[in-house]
Amino acid sequence: MTSSNEVQDVLDRLKSAQSRPLGDPRFRGLLGLEKSTFSQSASPTSGLTFYDLELGAKFLYPVMTPLRNMIPRVSGKGGVQAAWRAITAVNASNLRFGVSAANRGGTLAVAMQDYTATYKSIGVETSVDFEEQFAGQGFDDVRAIAAKTGLEALMIGEEAMILGGCSSGIGATPTPTLATEAAGGALAAQSWSVICAALTLDGVMNGSVAGGVQGQISRVNADGSTDSFGGGVAMKSAAAAISTTGSASVVKASVTPVSGAMGYAWFWGAAGAEKLGAITSINSVVIAAAATGPQTAASLGGADNSANPLAFDGLIYQALKPGSGATVYAMPTGTLGVGSKLTADSAGGVVEIDGVLRSMWENYRLSPDTMWVNAQEALSISKCVVSAASNSAQRFVFEAAHDLIGGGVMVRSYLNRFSMQGGNVIDIRVHPNMPAGSILMTSKALPYPLAGVGNVMQIRARQDYYQIEWPLRTRKYEFGVYSDQVLQNFFPPSMAMIVNIGSA
Repeated sequence: MTSSNEVQDVLDRLKSAQSRPLGDPRFRGLLGLEKSTFSQSASPTSGLTFYDLELGAKFLYPVMTPLRNMIPRVSGKGGVQAAWRAITAVNASNLRFGVSAANRGGTLAVAMQDYTATYKSIGVETSVDFEEQFAGQGFDDVRAIAAKTGLEALMIGEEAMILGGCSSGIGATPTPTLATEAAGGALAAQSWSVICAALTLDGVMNGSVAGGVQGQISRVNADGSTDSFGGGVAMKSAAAAISTTGSASVVKASVTPVSGAMGYAWFWGAAGAEKLGAITSINSVVIAAAATGPQTAASLGGADNSANPLAFDGLIYQALKPGSGATVYAMPTGTLGVGSKLTADSAGGVVEIDGVLRSMWENYRLSPDTMWVNAQEALSISKCVVSAASNSAQRFVFEAAHDLIGGGVMVRSYLNRFSMQGGNVIDIRVHPNMPAGSILMTSKALPYPLAGVGNVMQIRARQDYYQIEWPLRTRKYEFGVYSDQVLQNFFPPSMAMIVNIGSA
């Protein structure tokens, strides 16, 4: 039983504690405020803390290869090139077929053409240090990742080559034509020099104002050898000069469209010190301020570096090749810096697309089945088709649901009105590598009976994808992923292109 003296003693100690500051060690001990023996670390990688890392690397990059996935692949049979012969016309002399009594008819003349396509090897190398393999144990198989990423990188590069590999080059860029206006920009009063360089698809994909465009490339390979090839830049133009006045001038520049150009790099500044200031998808530019890029025009040299002899010609350059027979329409220069946009026909169609489709029908009696576009042209086509003047040509399907409405319209197909079937539907597909300002049309089949063509397009491979794990020469695992192939298009007139399209 607790005595009254013991109770009083406890009350006296509590009263005494109330008068002490919080920092008093006796008070902190009484209230349990002393530092814990173990406490949560502020850092995720120190202390007795579990590191909540999910096993296995995440692969957060796109592998988009629609053409590679779509085009059939067949086995080659040796040799250095694929070769084939075709009869391209069965009445080349336009013979009339009426025959008089008891006489024989005229002799038919046919047109024949030989085609060749040279095989090319494509490949990429990866490597893994011994230490990296050791360090990755229990997390992921780094050697397997090296093989996987190498194969996927090769597929991505192969897709770009199928679309726009350029082995023959596009030549020289014409001298720009210049005009100036005294308002609308920030150019100081001085003499300006402007130089232009046309770009292939390779040049557009790998060029930027900040990073520059690549002329001659010299690549040191994994075995120490060196390969040299063009980076997709045509021979630059001669310099054009013009003077501005005041402090708010602009210079407008244009060049004659270059066949094969998917873009244009523009350099301007004082004569001899021109710097890269813009890359356009059309053949003109408006210069309103000093160039901001670090690359000089002089760094390109004076050669045509648009050809890559290590690549095969892709669909774009097979279509644009002189004498290919493909239908090609270049949009007019139009307003400088803006270009010529696709034109709605007020009947749910696009004037320029219909013009190309009609030409393909009238000349070859065929229709493409796929239209490959950039996001810019996908938007432009949609705007033309659903423009206010052509609403009567549209059909909309409404879903009866409460509080359900969506914005935006995307045209996913186009009706070709020029065919024996009374109308063929052409799929519209956005391609990840298709440059702005261009449309490519392709066909997977020909409407000709007994044409002898199973695949209009095909990848012919002497050796399709294969991997080599090289013998050890250092404490590093080395891998190569390769393919030896060529792109065949048995009938280039089955393709069409519209180029130099302005943005809507």
